[in-house]
Amino acid sequence: MYSNKVMDHFNNPRNMGEIEKADGVGTVGNAKCGDIMRIYLVIEDNVIKDVKFKTFGCGAAVATSSIATELIKGKTVDEALNVTNKAVMEALDGLPTAKIHCSLLAEEAIKAAIEDYKNKKGVE
Repeated sequence: MYSNKVMDHFNNPRNMGEIEKADGVGTVGNAKCGDIMRIYLVIEDNVIKDVKFKTFGCGAAVATSSIATELIKGKTVDEALNVTNKAVMEALDGLPTAKIHCSLLAEEAIKAAIEDYKNKKGVE
């Protein structure tokens, strides 16, 4: 059902935790399944220097959060904004159809955290 990469990121999540003085925080949820995902960003010179996540949800939600942080760490804000749910799924070698919404949450959480960062900094 799940790929080896999904299982690896679920069992050994990368970048899990909180960043107290994050430059941007994005929280998104899916009322249908109950998954809640929060991403914290530290941004210096328009580059994501650190990223952490906290997720309440199924294994796929944890795995998509974990891989999403790996995909954006070290990237510019604009590069991170271009990370799609498709890129998240590809990085995990796919997701079951019933779990595709988890990859959408990851994309939305990244965008929400960047939007929060831009609002705090007064950036368009």
